[in-house]
Amino acid sequence: MDIQKLYETYFSTVYKYIYSLSRDAHTAEEVTQETFFKALRHASDFRGDCRLSVWLCQIAKNCYLDELRKRKRQNPPDVLETMQSTDDLEGRYIEKEKALRIHEKLHRLKEPYKEVFSLRVFGELSFREIGELFGKSENWARVTYHRARMRIKEELENEDHL
Repeated sequence: MDIQKLYETYFSTVYKYIYSLSRDAHTAEEVTQETFFKALRHASDFRGDCRLSVWLCQIAKNCYLDELRKRKRQNPPDVLETMQSTDDLEGRYIEKEKALRIHEKLHRLKEPYKEVFSLRVFGELSFREIGELFGKSENWARVTYHRARMRIKEELENEDHL
């Protein structure tokens, strides 16, 4: 496996995927580098059951989760920093509650709807990029995103009518 060609071909895909999860360019860069290092070390483990980009993104996701665990152990939250001021506490609570409801509905979605929605909304990936990541067409990504969005919207509306 030619690591230089692998890196040049898939760097952007892996980087954008991790950026969509972390929302931090520095973290995305570090995790992407670690991903290619691990891919090189474990190249013999690639069985060809999926596309190479999917395999790399799986490694990247695991590297990112390892990074989160490491940070949590190293930097426990400071109590003073986590305390919120009372300014507009009610407004922040309502917004946080809405976001939590959307995330709950998103969490209950089946794959690939959940991941396509997350990559589009949080990762800001184009439909073309999402389609490529899944080995599908741009149109498939659009339809899958639309269906996910509609399911979340319907569940929220049904919840509001109760």
